Amino acid sequence: MIGKHKSTISLTVELDDNRIPEKLNWTAVDGGIENEEAKAMMLSVWDSKTQETLRIDLWTKDMPVDEMKKFFHQTLVAMSETYKRATQDEKMTATMKDFCDYFAEKLEL
Repeated sequence: MIGKHKSTISLTVELDDNRIPEKLNWTAVDGGIENEEAKAMMLSVWDSKTQETLRIDLWTKDMPVDEMKKFFHQTLVAMSETYKRATQDEKMTATMKDFCDYFAEKLEL
């Protein structure tokens, strides 16, 4: 019998003296990512026991606001696509995508 494959994704956060993120790096060897720098990250984990989402949202202090707006928009679009794959709910997916279009319009993206 072949053993199960395990994959590790790691995050490294460098903080300043006030514990504000200065640098974010991530590694996902199976995905070909090795110590890549990022300016922001959002991680959500579902806790089945408590029926709630646990989150880590971090961004570096030099993350430009215009890039943060794009990051949020692209994250919302990706979430709507993930929602569709996970639930097959076409109607709500369309509603979510409409909101993404509205969001982008209001931010002039």
